[in-house]
Amino acid sequence: MNTTSTKTRLVGKGYMVPFILITSLFFLWGFARSVLDILNKHFQEVLDISRTESSMVQFSVYVAYCLMAIPAGLVIARWGYRRGVVLGLTLFAIGAFAFVPGEMLAEGQLLPGSSINPFWIFLSALFVLGCGLAFLETAANPYSASLGAKESAASRLNLSQSFNGLGCTVGPMIGGYMLFGENPSLSLPYCLMGAMVVVVAFLFLRVQLPEIREDDALEEGQNTADGLFSVWKRRAFVLGILALLCYEISEIAINSLFVNYMTDVHSFDKFDAAQILSMGGLLIFMLARVFGSFAMSMVRAERYLLGCAIGTVLTSAGVMCDIGGMLGVPMLSIACLLAIYAFEAIMFPTIFAICLKGFSATDTKRASSFMMMTPIGGAIGTFLMAYCSDVLDMSTAFVVPLLGYAAVMLYALYVCHRGK
Repeated sequence: MNTTSTKTRLVGKGYMVPFILITSLFFLWGFARSVLDILNKHFQEVLDISRTESSMVQFSVYVAYCLMAIPAGLVIARWGYRRGVVLGLTLFAIGAFAFVPGEMLAEGQLLPGSSINPFWIFLSALFVLGCGLAFLETAANPYSASLGAKESAASRLNLSQSFNGLGCTVGPMIGGYMLFGENPSLSLPYCLMGAMVVVVAFLFLRVQLPEIREDDALEEGQNTADGLFSVWKRRAFVLGILALLCYEISEIAINSLFVNYMTDVHSFDKFDAAQILSMGGLLIFMLARVFGSFAMSMVRAERYLLGCAIGTVLTSAGVMCDIGGMLGVPMLSIACLLAIYAFEAIMFPTIFAICLKGFSATDTKRASSFMMMTPIGGAIGTFLMAYCSDVLDMSTAFVVPLLGYAAVMLYALYVCHRGK
């Protein structure tokens, strides 16, 4: 009787407080990453730099993910999730508060007459913040998936990830008001994030979190190079990593060029386009994750992923071919673009949870560190899509996310067939 109850419970008994705390981290990094899109345009205007130079904003954060993912996994494997989270929060806070001296330098209040370019201060701050985010995501994703029955891991992780969507929706709204309001301040949104992070770090230090371990968690050689790379012996894991990379290429590229598409193809004002991104695409994204979390308690995660992958391929093709323009209904192309957010919403947490199936507690930590290197795909996808838009046109550039989603569809077909 108890076994059945455990399997049907979304969050394991006694794990609700740890689940709430760990889910708060998803909101924080969603908020932090979504503000990056506003920073690009802000830096171009305030520091008088080109679009190419401002793209270093995303590059700094996603390179930090790539470089710090494996060290984060090693730290978490040796000292546990809790210490990994606290270290990540500390780096996050340092990076956020470093925006204060950067802004003072830009305004001439700090080291007046100095030849130091304040842009490099901001990029350094973003790199440190990105290192902190890498620790948080490497710890939080597998920890959330582990707080209950393995059968409900995908649903549980999607519920946590829905708060990431909430952070993504709120970030541009609050950040835009602080950056473009009557008294704009570049450091204010980051000081707000830093203060929130300090409070959350204090809670993690005060609340006792259960460490998810198994009997083999302390096996000899677990932190050697051979042990670290042992997860690559699994074909399903390798294919899952590639699927995550392709998803990141598609998702981040669309977010980065959403405003460009709306202004260039459909002649929207930049402010209106940004609002459609925040209250349209990203809100749909968040709600779709919540819906998917509960839907996967009734439908196998692999099948749900396949249906959503097919949906992203079809809707991306609709935007790429400008189906609205072909049929004389411009709103149809916009509807396809917004529908992409609904279909892609569950992809990252679902692929993540599927990849971790069958792993021990130790291998889960190792695998998570490699999976958190995949956001580097965002830098790749944004560059490729921007290049295609320059050489061809904005609609045709959607061939980049289309190919990424097609790769996810092939992965979903594989895991569905394997699960039969």
